[in-house]
Amino acid sequence: MDGRGEINDPKDAPPTEADDAVDQRLGETVRLLRQRAGLSIQDVANKTGLSNGMISQLERARAMPSIRTLRLLSIALDVPISYFFETTDPADVQRYIVRKNGRRLLRLTASGVVKEALTPADKGQLEFYELTLNPGASSGTDFLQHTGEKAGYILSGSLRLWLDNQAHLLDAGDSFRFPSIVPHMFDNPTQQTARVIWVTTLRQTDSPAG
Repeated sequence: MDGRGEINDPKDAPPTEADDAVDQRLGETVRLLRQRAGLSIQDVANKTGLSNGMISQLERARAMPSIRTLRLLSIALDVPISYFFETTDPADVQRYIVRKNGRRLLRLTASGVVKEALTPADKGQLEFYELTLNPGASSGTDFLQHTGEKAGYILSGSLRLWLDNQAHLLDAGDSFRFPSIVPHMFDNPTQQTARVIWVTTLRQTDSPAG
């Protein structure tokens, strides 16, 4: 596999009612954020480089976004990617603190990735997550670029990090940091689940590149 080839797909499993509900909630969130910003589907397509059809399918829960797609949408809609996460019980929400049982989740069933937000919901310059990657899980099949930085630490399992067409296989205890303008994507090429701490900085004025 080269940097632009297809990444191993996660296990082919029939969608469950829970998966359908996740897809529906994500689609509704994208549509409401787009409408709140006063943007048409064409406007969002122009900002992200995604097709009109892809955005329409996402909003109607006919397609499941990759992490790359959500990142592009978050930049175009001027919101943190955590806006796409499942909501938590308001009683668990604090302005500056995130309790373990109060983490907001983002389940990307098609990508085999679960993201847990470790930062509060308010906008900020720093996004902090714990990622769980099932065997074959990936960020998508295309590279992503934007300004800012990314860093991470492998808690368990292995992560294959692609930086400018070069693959780096990272194991538990390894860490990384790179400028986000470097073309990047990642996957879990092993048969073991991987857990990763992931940190992203992104200014709200950023626009997607590539």
